Amino acid sequence: MIHKYNFRWLSLLLLATLGSSASGFLSAQALEVTITPQKPRLGDTLSITVKPEPGEQLTQAPVVKVAGQKLPVYPIATNRWRALLPTIPLEKHGRRSLIVTGNQKTRNMVLWIGQRWFSTQSIWLPPGNSSGTDFEFDQVDAFKAIVSPKKLWSGKFLRPNNGPLTAGYGIKRIYNGNYSDPDYHRGLDYAGWSGSPVKAAAAGQVRLVGRESQGFRIHGNVVGIDHGQGVNTVYLHLREIKVKEGQMVRAGQIIGTVGSTGASTGPHLHFGLNVNGKAVDPTPWLKWGFQ
Repeated sequence: MIHKYNFRWLSLLLLATLGSSASGFLSAQALEVTITPQKPRLGDTLSITVKPEPGEQLTQAPVVKVAGQKLPVYPIATNRWRALLPTIPLEKHGRRSLIVTGNQKTRNMVLWIGQRWFSTQSIWLPPGNSSGTDFEFDQVDAFKAIVSPKKLWSGKFLRPNNGPLTAGYGIKRIYNGNYSDPDYHRGLDYAGWSGSPVKAAAAGQVRLVGRESQGFRIHGNVVGIDHGQGVNTVYLHLREIKVKEGQMVRAGQIIGTVGSTGASTGPHLHFGLNVNGKAVDPTPWLKWGFQ
């Protein structure tokens, strides 16, 4: 009887290790799921692509859930769909469940998001230059919530300014000595000279134009571009804005110039990239891009 119970315990342990229910394990090849990058870390954007096994068709968009939350899914080719999962430094690293359902078939999988070390930086801003306005934050939040179904970008994103990179993504920032609630740097800083051109990183539609004179005390003069499918970019602290809200722009088009408006200690461009409302590391989008 002891050996019988040990065998049953080992069987249950094996199923748990495989990370799949019995039904999900039997249908493991019913859907082909590809995840990139293969070894993601906090701050990365994960691409989850889904297609049926050879000889089958997906009659409708699959359902993709990570840690119980449903992700937006879009077609990227015939019989092929894709969801983007953003991760940020404030989240916990480790295991997350991934459940993909399509054509009444389910795959139960596990994602592992690796830890990533971020440095700490102290920033000292002039008095009255460290707090934003409700109007500013409402406008920015509304922009980040935009999800347009059509994909407007193609290939990897372009570097928006030729100046040297002076601050990377994810740095833990302490403003004016306040250690109680450190934030993280939500993009990349380029120390371009004042008046140097700022270019659109990818094709899209201008959906946010904000000015310091209107109350954008943190962002300064800012442009936000919607690239479709929950992806957008923001360009902060501009001196000049050369586009209008609603305007379509192409990759590489000049949209403004480098300045030092808003909460800024000197002329530079802050370039941010949001996926499904979360500020992710733009670096993979600039180096490799997403289909």
